[in-house]
Amino acid sequence: MNSVLGRFSGRTKLLWALCAVGVLAIALPTAASSPLAANRKVVRYDVKVANSDIEAGGAKASVMAPTAVVKSVITDYAKYAKVISKFEQARVVGKSGDRTDVYLQVPILKGAAKIWAVVRFDQPQRNEKSEVVKAKMVKGNVKRLDAVWRIREVDEQNSELELELLIVPDMPAPRSLVVSEARGAAAKAVTDARREAERRQAAK
Repeated sequence: MNSVLGRFSGRTKLLWALCAVGVLAIALPTAASSPLAANRKVVRYDVKVANSDIEAGGAKASVMAPTAVVKSVITDYAKYAKVISKFEQARVVGKSGDRTDVYLQVPILKGAAKIWAVVRFDQPQRNEKSEVVKAKMVKGNVKRLDAVWRIREVDEQNSELELELLIVPDMPAPRSLVVSEARGAAAKAVTDARREAERRQAAK
């Protein structure tokens, strides 16, 4: 092989070397080429909820962090206002057994109105390769506010995060607008929680 290459000029040899490097770069897998790294889209959807005429707005996304790290973000209620920008205010206001009461304030309609509620978060429940954190409103300025976080294990280093958010207003409002607001809030919460989980994982 060396005798063959010796017949070519230095410039030709350089081109051969660059081609070889290019082939190796294509052949070797990288984190950016993995399906989870490539698919960063946040999927939005609506879902029917028991005892409600209004659908919940949902969102889900892949997270490049283990489920334990994702759960550490979802259950870090005292830092919700710092982590999830959609929550204008968030603070722990009490405990009830193994459940946590959190005061949340969320602007809607581009800031024209605000929803506030004390929401009671249950302990995470394990279900096969998933963990579920459910929350229901204790009191607030809406008729009903439910939230369900789901963390699914994809593999040891990757997860899928999902949030379904039901808001039933205490005043007449178009159903489509209410669901759209819930869907948007869920998407923003999932996006911000993913960012924080991946930041915590990278800092390890």
